[in-house]
This record gives sequence, C-alpha cells and structure tokens, in this order.
Amino acid sequence: MPKMQMPTPPTGVAVGSYETYEQAQRAVDFLSDEHFPVENVTIVGNGLRMVERVTGRLSQGRAAATGAAGGAWWGLFIGAMLLLFSTADSNGFLILLLTVISGAVFGAVFGIIGYSLTGGRRDFTSQSSVVATSYDVLCKYQHAESARGLLERLSAQR
Repeated sequence: MPKMQMPTPPTGVAVGSYETYEQAQRAVDFLSDEHFPVENVTIVGNGLRMVERVTGRLSQGRAAATGAAGGAWWGLFIGAMLLLFSTADSNGFLILLLTVISGAVFGAVFGIIGYSLTGGRRDFTSQSSVVATSYDVLCKYQHAESARGLLERLSAQR
C-alpha cells in the first residue's frame, strides 16, 4: 500500500507579487508563452480570508421553493431509476411526472420543517468562499532570475 504524503508548504523564490489571482495567472501564462519551464512555478495565495456574501433574505416561501426544487431533482432521478426496471407497457411519462411531483412535495415540506427548526436564526442565504489578499508567484531558485526578467518584460507591456 503506497504511503500517503503529507502536504508541504510551497518553496521557491518570489519572482512576482500580484493583487488578484487573475494577474498571477496571467504572469504564469506569459511565462508559458515564452517557453519558460512553468513546472518550476507555484502560485501562492497569502492572507487567506473566509468571505460570506449575503445573497438574500430567507423566508418560509423561499425555503419551501428551494426544497421543492431539490426534491424535484431527486424525484427525477428516482423516476429514471424506476424506468430502468419497468416493463415495456409502463407509462414512462406518468412515472417521471409522479416521482418529480412527489419529490417536489416532500422537498417543500422538509424545506419548511428545516426553516422552522432554525427558530428565526440565520434568516438569510449566502455564498462562502476563501479568498487571498495577494498572490505570489514562486519559482525554483535555479530559474528565478530568468523568470524575473520575463515578468519585467510583461509589466513593461502594460
């Protein structure tokens, strides 16, 4: 059985620092376009933060609608599985329709129950992500000077 490797921190010399991931990605893409051995390069995000962007208010109706949508998808999946094992004279459309409707009803009910159990806490929807405040492009020491020179050309093009 192969031994699992533990994650190790990135190594190398910083050859560029950027405010956004897109800028760091553009720098590495430029290095690649210039036939630089990019397998010696790493992009490192610094100052990681968890950001939760509030997307709207959560109400009983919205909880029911979200639950119904998820339940309908599960109903469609179950209906498709039932069709695989049904006889040729079965009405496939009716099977799918009934499982989608049943899934939507159960999903809506469970969405309302879940919303009610929160007791009014967290009455909003959101999306979470981890973002960095800056990005460094690191390069192995042997290739650092070459990378710096190329990235200086890139910044001069702007």
